[in-house]
Order: sequence, then C-alpha cells, then structure tokens
Amino acid sequence: MNIQRAVWVLLFSSSLWGLTWWPLKQFAAQGLSGPLLGMLTYGFAGLLGIGVLLLQRKALRTHALMWVLIALVGGWGNTAFVSAMVLGDVVRVMLLFYLAPVWSVLGGRLFLGERISARRGVAVALSLAGAFLVVGGMAALYTPPGATDVLAVTAGLAFSGNNILARKAQGIPTASKSVAVLLGCGFTSWLMLVLMPSTSGAASPHYTPVLLAALAAFSLLWMGLVTTTWQWSVTRLEAGRSGVIAIAELVVAVISATLLSAQMPSSTECMGGALIALAAMLEATDTSGVPHPSPISAT
Repeated sequence: MNIQRAVWVLLFSSSLWGLTWWPLKQFAAQGLSGPLLGMLTYGFAGLLGIGVLLLQRKALRTHALMWVLIALVGGWGNTAFVSAMVLGDVVRVMLLFYLAPVWSVLGGRLFLGERISARRGVAVALSLAGAFLVVGGMAALYTPPGATDVLAVTAGLAFSGNNILARKAQGIPTASKSVAVLLGCGFTSWLMLVLMPSTSGAASPHYTPVLLAALAAFSLLWMGLVTTTWQWSVTRLEAGRSGVIAIAELVVAVISATLLSAQMPSSTECMGGALIALAAMLEATDTSGVPHPSPISAT
C-alpha cells in the first residue's frame, strides 16, 4: 500500500512539474530571469523552512554531509530547470530534461545496487536514441548544443542524483530533504547570478504588489507542494522506477505547451520524444519482479 501511495503521489507531483513552465514564462515576461526566479521563490520558501531543520537537527547532525549533498545536487537541478524553461523552448527543454530516467537507472545501479533488467536496458537505449534525435540527429555532431540544452540535460542529471541521494538518505526526514532542496536552489541561483551576470535578464523587473504576491504564492503553494511531494515519493521508490514513472511530467508539459503556446515540435523532435516516452512506458509498466524498498519510517 505504501508503494502504491508513493506512485500516485509521484504522478501528482510530476504532473504539477509539467505545468510549471507556464508561471515561469509569465514571470520571465515581467523581467525575471531563471536564476533570479530560483533565488526569490525557492530561496524564500527554504528560509521559511529553517524552523523545520531546527526541530529535526538531531537527525541532521548524524547525516550532515548527505544533507548538504541533497541541497547542492537538488538545488542545481531546480536552478538549471527553471533557467532552461525561461530561456528555451518548453518542449525541447522537457525532452532533453527527460534523459533523467537514464541517469536514474545507471545511478541506481552504481550507487544503490539496483538491478538493470533487459527491459530496463532497452528503455535506457531508447531514451538515448530519442535524445540524439531531439538535439538534431547527425547535425548535432557539427553544431554544439546551446546553453539551454546544457542546462536541460544537467537539470535531468541533477534531479536523478537527488532521487538517488533521497533514496539513500533514509535517516533524514522528508521535510528536511525538502528544505535542503529549496535552500540549495536559492544558493545555486544566487551563485549563478554572481558568477554569470549575463543571466540576470534583459529587463529590470518592476516589483509591484501583484508581482510580489504572485511570487509568494508560487513559492509557498506551488513549489512548496511540488518539492515536498516529490521528496516524499522518491524516498519510497527505487531510483530507476521513480525516474521513469514521472513520465506524466513530460506528457503534461508537451501537451500543455502545444495547446497554450502553440509551440509545435519538429518532426525529428517528435520522433525523439516518442522514443523517450516509449522508454518511460517500458519501465513504468515493468512487472519483472525487481524488489521494492521496505517501508520507511522517516517522515
């Protein structure tokens, strides 16, 4: 029952993630860059969660290094994701980000000892082939990927790393993991603004009361909810399985972007996206008997 509940929570969280591009684009239209958005929204929510860290400080003292790793890896995943969404084409970014299942499967094998079945190996191969088509096929060998492509791929890599760390760090309560990701995103976003001033955006945002209220609502309600539900679910699922069950994120993002922003992917991107989606479906419907994790007491 706990595993089934975790799957449904992850599907909800992934669907919400798939819609996140829309408010991000609205904020970008007001002059807010990706790193600035990450610092103001995630960072603000993380600061409000410091009280949680104080309450759970005993567990954190025992697993301090792991908590810091979750903050940095999960934080960069969100910073890169937000920045890529603000800068690039929603469908392309989501397709490249969705290489995350590959990293989750490989990382789950290397760091958690999770078995890679033949079916899962095929899914990894299909994902890589799909990504190759998304970035332009053979043309990608002559034209290097753009900054947005790099952000999208590293975001998926970091999200997978966060899944693995969350799964491994059983001694850290879910709430503390969520606050770690929020604070980590605020920190890495600030660092990106300092080290890469060009990412600060072309326009200077005008902080009206309406904009400030929207930022607060997005930070506390939307991102707080999606981060907490994501951390809760990936802690209770295999890293490889959680990485591919989240196909709802890709589906919701592509459909909503096509309907709301009229961003039609090219035929090559459609082919690549179909391969990536097929890979995710292969894993999500796998009933080969890969062992499920035991119930977790940390909450």
